[in-house]
Amino acid sequence: MTNAIEAEGLRRDYSGGFEAVRGISFTVPRGEIFALLGTNGAGKTSTVELLEGLAAPSSGTARVLGHDPYRERSAVRPRIGVMLQEGGFAGDLTVAETVRMWAGCTSNARPAGEALAATGLTGRERVRVKQLSGGERRRLDLALALLGRPEVLFLDEPTTGLDAEGRRDTWELVRALRDGGTTVLLTTHYLEEAETLADRLAIMHAGRIVLSGTPAQVTAARPARIRFTLPAGVPAGRLPLHLRAAEDSGRVEIRTESLQDDLTALLGWARENDVRLDGLDARSASLEEAFLEIASRTDDTPDLDTDRNVDLETAR
Repeated sequence: MTNAIEAEGLRRDYSGGFEAVRGISFTVPRGEIFALLGTNGAGKTSTVELLEGLAAPSSGTARVLGHDPYRERSAVRPRIGVMLQEGGFAGDLTVAETVRMWAGCTSNARPAGEALAATGLTGRERVRVKQLSGGERRRLDLALALLGRPEVLFLDEPTTGLDAEGRRDTWELVRALRDGGTTVLLTTHYLEEAETLADRLAIMHAGRIVLSGTPAQVTAARPARIRFTLPAGVPAGRLPLHLRAAEDSGRVEIRTESLQDDLTALLGWARENDVRLDGLDARSASLEEAFLEIASRTDDTPDLDTDRNVDLETAR
């Protein structure tokens, strides 16, 4: 079995006819970090809950470690770890009491001290949960998700509330888990987190997967841009014809699929015509640009050119 997670034609409907998940398909190989991105309401949490076995799909199939996570929950639950957006633990219990309680419900639980050390909570064992900071509560959520030595780990917004150091410590821990063979599926609103951690990712919009692939493939699917300001009296129409540009109050933007070639042509034209390009800025597309372009769509009808549930890795 090469895939730890498989979804095929997965749908989830709610009462009133609302379709939260609209026929998505994807796989996550063993030992991979896979990020599921999308704005609020895109269908991420509904998808993850189906994979965690918290609900049955309206149609389609979900498989985790070769089993239906809902109908074969007893075979799946001991082998996965789940970190929800909010743990909901009893505030009057201490950290140590919370871990011991959770360990009593967990098969093959690792030592509490090991889980707390991995998440930076050593020394906080006697502190009541209600006295923890928001970041420390997220660390406790993660420690409990790791107690059962999971083969598949679901992380829902794992670094919300963490400071920059805590976020990077968590990234290192997740990488170490991946390197040890754990498969990780995470949702996050931090695009830097997805770009840094994920081996592959998928962007959801209106219940569908719009685009998927490695972070590099997803960004490469969008054009690069060149921005600059032309001197007064030099209109964008004087640029070489193949450099199609948009101009707004003298500020020019060129979108290009061939950044190096077009930038070379632009600089050569500027030198030959003694034109200064003020504020010149050239850069490849970013994950943020790809995400915002998809998130800005107001309709939920797939575009035949770009909204194809595209897996860029297999489309190469």
